Amino acid sequence: MSKSAPHALILVENLPVPFDRRVWQEAQTLRDAGYKVSVICPKGKGHDAGHEVIDGIAIWRHPLFQAKSARGYLLEYPMALICQFWLSLRVRLARGRIDVIQACSPPDLLFLVALPHWLSGTRFIFDHHDLSPELFISKFGKTGFFYKMLCFFERRTFAMASAAIATNETFRDIAIARGGMDPNRVFVVKSYPRAERFKRTDPDPALVIAGQHLVGYIGIMGAQDGVDTLVDAIHEIRQTHGREDIACLIIGDGPELPALQAQTTRLGLDDSVTFTGFLSGPALMAHLSALDLGVIPDPPNEFNNKLSMNKVFEYMMMGLPFVQFNLTQARAEAGGAAVIIKEHSAATLAQAIIDLAGDPERRAAMGRLGQETAAREFQWSREAARYLEAYACALAPRKDRMPAASKTRS
Repeated sequence: MSKSAPHALILVENLPVPFDRRVWQEAQTLRDAGYKVSVICPKGKGHDAGHEVIDGIAIWRHPLFQAKSARGYLLEYPMALICQFWLSLRVRLARGRIDVIQACSPPDLLFLVALPHWLSGTRFIFDHHDLSPELFISKFGKTGFFYKMLCFFERRTFAMASAAIATNETFRDIAIARGGMDPNRVFVVKSYPRAERFKRTDPDPALVIAGQHLVGYIGIMGAQDGVDTLVDAIHEIRQTHGREDIACLIIGDGPELPALQAQTTRLGLDDSVTFTGFLSGPALMAHLSALDLGVIPDPPNEFNNKLSMNKVFEYMMMGLPFVQFNLTQARAEAGGAAVIIKEHSAATLAQAIIDLAGDPERRAAMGRLGQETAAREFQWSREAARYLEAYACALAPRKDRMPAASKTRS
């Protein structure tokens, strides 16, 4: 790599890398475009080395702190910020000047880590993954002081950004309207998996049982993800409908996993619901290929309605039909590949699962539609090009750009 190659540092607070698929694809895109790439992230998911280099990308990691209450943020965020700032100094010492820092939310506090570098000339990009104010309400059901502070920090993050990356058009609108960003400096980069990584394969034979329908969930299990509703729906299917031919596979982990396992045992569903933990590579594909249909149990709210769900893209790429509640953004992206449930309850989810499981022709048609849409539209190469445009915008000479605040107030 040329000594003159620009050096990009990516900050991630809530997930380790390379476990965070979006961030890892972004880091690889930068590397392939000739950037020197460093990443700071937490430990976890089997990635516990304090420092390592993977495929030319240097990664520094710190302990993971996760808040379980509103007051918990008072510990999580300061500890994470201290660790990330300290590691940013180590990165600069080890790898030289940092030309651009990309901060991935949540939280919207990572601009504080970048601030000292920004004051010395480093450019700043905000990669807007989650809506922190809405996420706070989703988790804790209230606004108040902490909510107002999150709104303030979101505005400060946008104000410092030379460019912003939005995961969908809704996030782009928020960057412009709520963040005051110049529309020409906001780039939509969707979280599509690489097509070669998500392909049907031979299903795991241990999961294929004659006469049994297997429904599945893949993803993080947090309080806002609604996996408890899926477990309740399986209980409804067994107890209310008397159906013993439908089983559930839950792939992934997260802070709610122990509570979900306890809920499953309490409801007597240990023979019906299987938790696999985190899977990747061929094992993940073999498990997904054994499913008859997928589930997105996230409840409709101001947070989930605006998100692009990775599960939507992954199910569609695998040709899996799925059921979901009436989530605005996910509904638009899924189209006819999903059954949309109007009422949010375990009972309605259970009925939708039973109906789709019992209609193999509909499942096949929905799966084909999803795969065709994915093949036509879910192209990471196009997203990667827009991602690199955001970097080109951020690194453009300052005289060629007017600050966002000046443009929006004129």
